[in-house]
Amino acid sequence: MDDDEFSTFVEAVAAHRDRQAFAQLHAHFEPRVYALFLRSGIERSVAEDLTQEVMTRLWRRAHRYDRRKAAVVTWLFRIARNLRIDYFRKQRGEPPLGEAALSIPDTTEAPDEALNSAQLHERVRAALSKLPAQHLAMIRMAYFEGLSHREISARTGLPLGTVKGRIRSALRRLRRIMEASVLQAKNGSCM
Repeated sequence: MDDDEFSTFVEAVAAHRDRQAFAQLHAHFEPRVYALFLRSGIERSVAEDLTQEVMTRLWRRAHRYDRRKAAVVTWLFRIARNLRIDYFRKQRGEPPLGEAALSIPDTTEAPDEALNSAQLHERVRAALSKLPAQHLAMIRMAYFEGLSHREISARTGLPLGTVKGRIRSALRRLRRIMEASVLQAKNGSCM
């Protein structure tokens, strides 16, 4: 299935509460949303509850979806992201007062680690921008949209082997660009 089909299913849910369309959306996106929560470090039972909440919001808020603004996967992952943020905020609770506040370890990232992380993110963004359009498209579909190789093949009309080869090639090229960027950064700091 491609995004047009998913958009049509969401619109069917919005227009007349189409249960079959919802079942198609649920079957496709539920495992992906669940995996997203697990990768975020959320325990299984909570991930299951949050995934169910995403699917419930899909059912209740389908009328808010606009295919011109975002792909269905983007819309659902944004809902999941917001639920994940809310969950972690609730876990932190209210800040303690007085002496109790002094006993809480500082879990914020050290300034040098934050700078390294920001620089790495910038190098990754720069490296992605240097990829040829066909490679960047494959990386986006596989890693940002969460599509399987088969789904990418169906969406693009390319044979499955070609999709896999392009993704491998894109990752190799991305690795070379990143390695060159690291070397350039080291050489620049030595001078």
